[in-house]
Amino acid sequence: MDARGRTLAARQCITVMDTRSRDWLEEIGVKQDRITIDDIAAAAGVSVASVSRSLRDLPGVGPQTRQRIIDIADELGYELHPQASSLASGRTSTVGVAAPLFGTWFPSRALGGVHSVLAEAGYDLLVFMMSTPADRRRFLREARSFCRRVDGLILIDVFASSDGDSADAFFNRPVVAVGERLDGAASLAVDNRLAARRAVEHLIDLGHERIGIITAPERAELSMSTSGLRRLGYDDALGDAGLDINPSLVAAGDGSIASGIEAMSRLLAVPGPPTGVFCMSDEMAFGALRAAQNAGVPVPDALSVVGFDDHDFAEALGLTTMRQSVSEMGMTAARKMLKLIAGSEPLSELTWDVPLVIRQTTAARG
Repeated sequence: MDARGRTLAARQCITVMDTRSRDWLEEIGVKQDRITIDDIAAAAGVSVASVSRSLRDLPGVGPQTRQRIIDIADELGYELHPQASSLASGRTSTVGVAAPLFGTWFPSRALGGVHSVLAEAGYDLLVFMMSTPADRRRFLREARSFCRRVDGLILIDVFASSDGDSADAFFNRPVVAVGERLDGAASLAVDNRLAARRAVEHLIDLGHERIGIITAPERAELSMSTSGLRRLGYDDALGDAGLDINPSLVAAGDGSIASGIEAMSRLLAVPGPPTGVFCMSDEMAFGALRAAQNAGVPVPDALSVVGFDDHDFAEALGLTTMRQSVSEMGMTAARKMLKLIAGSEPLSELTWDVPLVIRQTTAARG
């Protein structure tokens, strides 16, 4: 029988107990209208503090005593009230998550990973979504108020600035940053510059010299965003190979499939179009493949395309891409957060590996 079944059975037993059992309950001080921790303490012969610590899984109680208290509480049908537990422990059993545009692939996948771990641990999520630069500024302005409602904060691709303070001091909570490094936070960072460089080097190794790029939007409020770092990686690879950076081979997108179609169409229309293209996101790469198909340009025979993300559809479309494993990043971030809340792990930095996954959209030039 599961815990819920045992609880229901215990409640039924209290209702139908014979006179001798009722007398025993009264003798140890158990009131039959509502079970309290005083009742459990009386039944177990321990202090109320021991019961409270056992039911909230806090240290200071021996394992045998803890199990006996839990068994008695279960038999009597006691349920720990979440709000009372939070008040007693000083914790909210809630973790805050802030990220831009949860409808886009990276933050939504990361959030899914975060939620899967925290939900299993009994934590709720309080989400702050930032769709515009103004939303981000408001989040930073209201951060202290937001953080009073949570036990810790996970930042997904926020590139937060704490104006010289460490992140844990600024937010006054344990912080895990996904996609960036922050002082005073546990960090899961992606080396976007290096990953982009590897993507372009793959095209160079295949013999391509006219290599285009479809960029993602810059975020004006940030000194260096993901798209800016990936553009530097593109420049690094071309520069080290002795290839010119041709402005006519740079086309801007907004991260969507539609913008990938438009950007690739522009690149194919320039004199001497590219034979290889690096797209800063898989969704724009999907659009680039469609544009090539519309223009009658065979992939990879006449055009090689590399994306970034390893989106759910990338394998089905045979897209060569840089794999981020975003769900796993979210899960790792959530596990780090639980350890930080428990005080069992120091702050640490992890650079997440972004390997190249070669599929069918890239081939040797010609």
